[in-house]
Amino acid sequence: MQIKEKIIGNVAVLKFSGSLLGEPDATKVRKKLHRLVDDDMRNVVIDMGDLKWINSAGLGSLIAGLTTLRNTGGDLRLANAPDNVESLFRITELVKVFKMYETVEGAVASFK
Repeated sequence: MQIKEKIIGNVAVLKFSGSLLGEPDATKVRKKLHRLVDDDMRNVVIDMGDLKWINSAGLGSLIAGLTTLRNTGGDLRLANAPDNVESLFRITELVKVFKMYETVEGAVASFK
């Protein structure tokens, strides 16, 4: 899995490409989010537009990241999820935990 980072104002946008299927990808996500927190960047949007698939380990890494960001006064938003990924969030009822947006722009704007 690839992660590209872009900063828009006080929001870090992480674009995920490939699949988030456990190790070592889950560790890569956790380390990236912890590094952002260490750099005082606590508002994060994950652009899932190029994410092919995610499994339970991948979901766990996102939940851990959400917890880390919220514990430091920030938050994590998800955007642009493909239908198969969004359906997994609905089935697991994680749509009640994560704030999900159709567009990256909408997710970034939600922090203002």
